[in-house]
Amino acid sequence: MAWEPSAADGLPSRVRIREVGPRDGFQNEAEVIATADKVRLIELLARSGLKRMEVTSFVRPDVIPQLADAEPVLDAISRPAGVAISVLIPNERGLERALAHCGRFQQINGFLSASDSHNHKNVGRSVEESLTGLKSTFARAQSEGLRCQAVISVSFGCPYEGHVPPERVLQIARRLIEAGAAEVGFGDTTGMANPLQVRRFFSAARTALGPDAELTAHFHNTRGQGLANVLAALQTGIDSFESSFGELGGCPVPAGATGNIATEDLVSMLHEMGIETGIDLSALLDASRAVQEGLDRPLGSHTLIAGPVRWDRG
Repeated sequence: MAWEPSAADGLPSRVRIREVGPRDGFQNEAEVIATADKVRLIELLARSGLKRMEVTSFVRPDVIPQLADAEPVLDAISRPAGVAISVLIPNERGLERALAHCGRFQQINGFLSASDSHNHKNVGRSVEESLTGLKSTFARAQSEGLRCQAVISVSFGCPYEGHVPPERVLQIARRLIEAGAAEVGFGDTTGMANPLQVRRFFSAARTALGPDAELTAHFHNTRGQGLANVLAALQTGIDSFESSFGELGGCPVPAGATGNIATEDLVSMLHEMGIETGIDLSALLDASRAVQEGLDRPLGSHTLIAGPVRWDRG
């Protein structure tokens, strides 16, 4: 049997998960994955009970060839009712491409970094320039009836600058909310966060941004602390997370920034703690096995190797 949370634990009773593997996971794969295989995976994931999925990005095809098929992927996928589809938008040109397929998704995800060094490496702009661009992009997207999420990379530390002051991150978040972001995600992009830091950060974020701000945590498992950081965020009341099947993914810069926390591991842990997700772990594992077979190599998910916890054995 799973543990049952009590009021004394102070944890959310239900957690929302956005699966980012079809975009964040696949973008780091050297072997180009066929569009039909991506579509099949997205549909398998959508049938697992996941209600939020980021499926592709409208980046320049020459920058990330793996995502050059954004349009045919969006046009081909079939999703159950109630599954919200989002796409990553790098800039206004990307939004223009996406809007031609506006009926196929419900949300755009805009992004920038908390440090100028990482932002320049990633998108060739200063943070201030990215904020200006996102303000315009969000305004246009909202005029088309789309929901907007902003993701702040390297929120917990920058591989080029080191410590990133939380006050700076929260100031950026406040400006993004003012620009129209209905949700702000904080990314531990290169796996530098630790649980104590995470708990202090999200406690400060709730105070600074108010009780109604929708805050999402996005952790990487680069140094094996991803799920510990999830628990720390849960302890501050955060109930929205992003993850990737099979622990795929990672930031294109710098080298060594390995994958996201695995969705299977996240769901398994939450279910064992008695926290609801609405996700069928067995169906999720089936989807990851299909990807593992397609890539012909082991994936990093621990639950994919060990299987779900079984309490009905003698």
